[in-house]
Amino acid sequence: MYKRIIILSLATMMLVSCIGKQSPEKDNNDIAVNSDMYLLIGTYTNDNVSKGIYLYKFNTSTADSDSISMVEVENPSYLAVSANQQFVYSITEGNDENSAVHAYSFDKQSGQLTHINSQPTQSSGPCYLIIDNKGKNVHTANYGGGSISSFQVNADGGLTPANSVINFQGSGLDTVRQKKSHVHSIMYSPDNRFLFAADLGTDKLYRINVIDTPFEGQPAIQMGSIKEFQMPAGTGPRHFDFHPDGGRYLYVLGELSGEVLMFDYNYGDIILKQTITADSVGARGSADIHMSSDGRFLYTSNRLQADGIAIFSISEDDGTLTKVGYQQTVKHPRNFVISPNGKYILVAGRDDNKIQIFEVDNETGLLTDTHKHILISKPVCLKFAGM
Repeated sequence: MYKRIIILSLATMMLVSCIGKQSPEKDNNDIAVNSDMYLLIGTYTNDNVSKGIYLYKFNTSTADSDSISMVEVENPSYLAVSANQQFVYSITEGNDENSAVHAYSFDKQSGQLTHINSQPTQSSGPCYLIIDNKGKNVHTANYGGGSISSFQVNADGGLTPANSVINFQGSGLDTVRQKKSHVHSIMYSPDNRFLFAADLGTDKLYRINVIDTPFEGQPAIQMGSIKEFQMPAGTGPRHFDFHPDGGRYLYVLGELSGEVLMFDYNYGDIILKQTITADSVGARGSADIHMSSDGRFLYTSNRLQADGIAIFSISEDDGTLTKVGYQQTVKHPRNFVISPNGKYILVAGRDDNKIQIFEVDNETGLLTDTHKHILISKPVCLKFAGM
């Protein structure tokens, strides 16, 4: 009897030990969920309060956060993290003389960014950047210059000088906001065959062929392969997102029209299927767009009046949208991010100097304020990285 008790006790201890060593749950991006993550925050520094890029620890189970570190850089209004999370890239949103892109190594043990090098974008007002999934090429969308600048990545994560700057021409219906080209965002297609760019100034979406393995110094995108997709006049396309289910659908947010344009997407071609209002007060300040990783809900931010997040459900059958709610937020929600486990939406309130954290109802998509704000001057870009 005594031996049986010992054996049972040992078995129980082994079972508990095995349970304790289970790996944390993973999401579709293979990032641990229900755990601490890094939150990288890009800011505007022209108030002399914010100094650059800030790193916080954020718990995706509790929404608690702690400041970790900061690196000084002028107006890092957009950030990108390499797929291997060893490098971070930022822009300096400025004029013709000081607009630049910066490369940093990312020490995840200490939570420190270390500057590697910087390169001029050779075009004014960069406002968005991406790095390809191989970590070989970085591109910036330049609002002021109406262009895309491209850079190759060196072995140490640093950047070469720009190997191409593609300039776009044209204008739009709005004689104030659309006098010329204003490229506002860029994104690879889900199959990485194309680079797409939204031009607020010309009401166009551009598609550019991607070179899979460019030789040293060769641009990664084919300058002679540009195809233009005309949006409805006065749309002012700003940001866009592909459906996570293989990119079957494309959703484009019009800053000026305050509408979401939903397209069927098929091997680089798009067909307009639906137009639905996101900004019902006509503020002409729609900003950011993201969808849940399960493809069930889409969110867009609106500024200037009735600042908030429009919430849409996505039809499982055909990808069309139904507006299910509107959540008021901090002022000027230029950017927001969904936590990798889908539990929270963090909204960067530029004019309220805080990041507002909402919990997501995974059945309805609706949002509830957690009141766990992160106080920081002029936040305008939020990115997650694993710890």
